[in-house]
Amino acid sequence: MTAEALPIPPLRRDDRGLPFVGRVLDYAKDPVGLFRHHYERYGPVAPWYALGRTSVMLLGPDACGEALQNRDKAFANGPAWSQLVGPFFRRGLMLLDFDEHKGHRRIMQEAFTRPRLESYTRRLHPAIETGLAGWNADREFPSYWRLKQLTLDIAADLFMGGAQDTSRAEMDRVNKAFIACVQAAAGIVRADVPFTRWGKAYRGRKVLEKFLRHYLPVKRAQQTDDIFSVLCHIETEDGDRFSDDDVVNHMIFLMMAAHDTSTVTTSTILQYLGQHPAWQERCREESLALGPEPTMAELEGLVALDLVMKEALRLRAPVPVLVRYTVRDTVVQGVRIPAGTSAALGLQFTHLMEDYWSNPTAFDPERFTPERREDRSHRFAWEPFGGGVHKCIGLYFAGLEVKAIMHRLLREHRWTVDPAYEPPLDNHSLPFPKDGLPIALA
Repeated sequence: MTAEALPIPPLRRDDRGLPFVGRVLDYAKDPVGLFRHHYERYGPVAPWYALGRTSVMLLGPDACGEALQNRDKAFANGPAWSQLVGPFFRRGLMLLDFDEHKGHRRIMQEAFTRPRLESYTRRLHPAIETGLAGWNADREFPSYWRLKQLTLDIAADLFMGGAQDTSRAEMDRVNKAFIACVQAAAGIVRADVPFTRWGKAYRGRKVLEKFLRHYLPVKRAQQTDDIFSVLCHIETEDGDRFSDDDVVNHMIFLMMAAHDTSTVTTSTILQYLGQHPAWQERCREESLALGPEPTMAELEGLVALDLVMKEALRLRAPVPVLVRYTVRDTVVQGVRIPAGTSAALGLQFTHLMEDYWSNPTAFDPERFTPERREDRSHRFAWEPFGGGVHKCIGLYFAGLEVKAIMHRLLREHRWTVDPAYEPPLDNHSLPFPKDGLPIALA
């Protein structure tokens, strides 16, 4: 703590928004616009009012980077995410902190070693082939919703080992339960009240627990190569293992993260490749040069698709904002933030700042080529997976899944999207197109 540190700027009256609700509705309408307004008015540590309390926005790569690195261990995940989705993803890896988080992450890392990723890659292809079998030509193909069904089916196969006795109706209930738990982040009434977002999420959590606990004894009894079984059996050199409750909690969080964020990224790629046919053909040429079921190394070698995926993650980060809570006083960018303060890290805003990106709203995958590498304009200019000790543990798996889906789509289909189309995004939690992102699929 330095004597020169300044207090958080006072919030101006015209920035308070509605009583109690504050600027929540403004965020849902245009999150980047709201962040830009506060950045220009207050700087990288900006006050904002929402849900009856004044918190701070951390804006720009310097401020976000300090919170992500968290050198003085002032920022905690658990208290922050618990205010949004805590009862529904409780004790998932993202909601743990410090030594406890380190211990759980150390065990879970064993589920994402390269040999296991290679095994998961082999399992991806038949699941994707089955899921895409019903994709037929349609000028108004609802790509987002069909991708969401596909990624949940993939998660059921890779994470659950196929869940052989599970019906389509049951998987639909599981999908709706995940949606309810994620959408709880935008809840105004934060209690188990019927017909509210949190009320629906409480019931969704019960569905997910029942679903997973049904399979738990079988997974404990026999080791297979699906992630559920891996979590049941992995242990560190010191013999540390997960309890049954740990396995269920981590599975709920991992399945949500695996299919929701991958759906956002894949649908974004579909949109931009549909609007930029030259890039679609460039990616298709690479995929046609490989077989229908490429290895992990071959997927990693899809250069054009990798550039497109990185640009999609920049333009529409699946998790556009991270939240933290200060457990002790700290200083960010010369501004003193007291203990007990909630902070919103505007990663998506950083991805669109002109200081670090040329023509930042344009689709330009070449910006990630070795000759340009605009993502290196600042260490934290591009952070779609977060950073520091809480950086997404499944980021490599997510990239493989997205590439494997796109690889087969490029080999089997062509599609177009109106160049003027802009998806009407629902920003209450993870951003998704309310119209289902229709494409002309051939």
